Amino acid sequence: MNYDLDLVPERTLKPREAGLTMVMDKGLSVREIEDLLTTSSDYMDIVKFGWATSFVTPNIQDKIKVYKDAGIPVYFGGTLFEAFTVRGQFEDYLRVLDKFGLEHAEVSDGSITLPHDEKCEYISRLAKHVKVLSEVGSKDAEKIFAPYKWIEMMQAELDAGAWKVIGEAREGGNIGLYRSSGEVRQGLVDEIIHAISPENIIWEAPQKGQQVYFVKLVGSNVNLGNIAPNELIPLETIRLGLRGDTFSTFLPDDIKKKYKLGKYYQDDRIRQDD
Repeated sequence: MNYDLDLVPERTLKPREAGLTMVMDKGLSVREIEDLLTTSSDYMDIVKFGWATSFVTPNIQDKIKVYKDAGIPVYFGGTLFEAFTVRGQFEDYLRVLDKFGLEHAEVSDGSITLPHDEKCEYISRLAKHVKVLSEVGSKDAEKIFAPYKWIEMMQAELDAGAWKVIGEAREGGNIGLYRSSGEVRQGLVDEIIHAISPENIIWEAPQKGQQVYFVKLVGSNVNLGNIAPNELIPLETIRLGLRGDTFSTFLPDDIKKKYKLGKYYQDDRIRQDD
């Protein structure tokens, strides 16, 4: 950091298992990546080339090298896995991972219907070669899973060998974990978090309000995904309580009371209204 500031929550250090930020690259140029790394490499833990953008990105190998040289692993979005699988080309998919020297892969079934035991078998097979991120939840807004199903699937995928499970939200943050408005399905999240260790979950949270929600719920070292490149530094300030939305989150009660922050602000407003 550029200067000392007391009462800032401690962040885990890279390479970390908790407090991960997964960045969504939807088509950055090599030069844009190089510029991004000059300001934000400390806050980037892993990069996802969104859905199947790697198929049409002409300089994908160059991009991978820039990230790898900076010590930041990359992987192809789960939709690419689905595109290979639905065409009966899983072995070709393995060869693609090998061709590009990838050490992570995502298994998802957000666009296709895949029996869960079959999905877990794919996770097990891939886990012998790479670290697997498995995504739970559908990209179809009509498919709503009960909380117990989310928990069962997440646990089964971790047992099958997944390194982390991802809570689906799409790039817009309006499906899966969220309502169409972007509002968090709080009951769902509460049940998941009481059954699955937060360290094992990456919550897709592209919207600021969603990021704030999970930082307040889990803490500064919550795993968050689908973060836009230009939101990396803003997110880090949210994690550290240095943005209005989380300003009072990590401060002790005596300071909150003195400066009427958080619940003390609300209590004071109630007294005035009375």
